[in-house]
Amino acid sequence: MRRMVAETRLHPADLILPAFVREGISEPVAISAMPGVHQHTLDSLRKAAVEAVEAGVAGIMLFGVPTDENKDAAGTAGTDPDGILQVALREVRAEVGDDLVVMSDLCLDEYTDHGHCGVLDELGRVDNDATLERYAEMAQVQADAGAHVVGPSGMMDGQVGVIRDALDSIGRDDVAVLAYTAKYSSAFYGPFREAVGSSLTGDRKTYQQDPANARESLRELALDLDEGADMVMVKPAGPYLDILAKVAESVDVPVAAYQISGEYAMIEAAAERGWIDREKAILESLTGIKRAGANMILTYWATEVARGLR
Repeated sequence: MRRMVAETRLHPADLILPAFVREGISEPVAISAMPGVHQHTLDSLRKAAVEAVEAGVAGIMLFGVPTDENKDAAGTAGTDPDGILQVALREVRAEVGDDLVVMSDLCLDEYTDHGHCGVLDELGRVDNDATLERYAEMAQVQADAGAHVVGPSGMMDGQVGVIRDALDSIGRDDVAVLAYTAKYSSAFYGPFREAVGSSLTGDRKTYQQDPANARESLRELALDLDEGADMVMVKPAGPYLDILAKVAESVDVPVAAYQISGEYAMIEAAAERGWIDREKAILESLTGIKRAGANMILTYWATEVARGLR
């Protein structure tokens, strides 16, 4: 009876798998704060992509992890055609073709030696407009490498419009832009910093949103839509279900939510101690995100949950 009258249903096609690929390793490297999640080699990434397809997962979001030697102030590895993310995009597309929507993280933080999402000015502040020039180049390189969707996550003002123009200028109007519309400055990103080998010192409060603010997210939403966003995202998901619901009620484009590393780690840690039922907690958390209005959910459990749903 409960199944028959359920108002919200999860489906494998709702799910997107975030995946990390690390340069210079011969075996996958476990991420200590995210049990069950690894930094992939190119070989293990291809395998993970195939498993996602077989489970019915809709997409995969790729994050590159370069060696420290390949990081610099401008994040040039992020726009090198032979940089780790671009190589990974080509490898995954060669493996699964169009059977999986291949998405790429479009941000400089993994590639800069200072760990910020953009280039810095002479005072050490993130230079918004100089960063946009780098994002435009990143978008074109990622599109050439095979990305179906680019996901600008740096929260620079005007990033969606600049990226859309850059893609259109090379005839890639077929590449969609998934805007990180409401990305909050959150304590729940902690494990992700390990996952991407972040070099960040300090914080990103000057360009990510204040957790206390809701109306701000709707201003960001209006700007992203005006600049040509094809899809929009709320990140993190669980602590911001109210924001997700507001966004979902306000738009006629697909809405994504990212269940981030800290959300994943909390459930895994509590389950490991026997404090909660792991599988039930995972499904309940994802159902809540879907109920709040997400059409797509980025979650590190994507393949596991999709298998269970099928």
